[in-house]
Amino acid sequence: MMYWGYGYGWPMMFGGLLCMVLLVLGIWALVRWMSRSTRNTTSTRVPSNEPSAMELLRQRYARQEIDAATFEQMRERLAARGEEQPSRGM
Repeated sequence: MMYWGYGYGWPMMFGGLLCMVLLVLGIWALVRWMSRSTRNTTSTRVPSNEPSAMELLRQRYARQEIDAATFEQMRERLAARGEEQPSRGM
């Protein structure tokens, strides 16, 4: 039988609880940091050397693979998708 004043008592229980809380917070912080670092690497867009859809469309029009009406129709579709703002130079 344990008497009051002998043994561990509430100070040791408080210390154990504090250690558990710190351990859980440490694991939570580590997981959050790891997910943030992987999210940043995957969301970073690497600039490509490939031409945009609008540039490919202009090249096809310049090579006379498509006519003016088709060029205008496809250019408007790309502009509606947000690919590039329409330009009235062509």
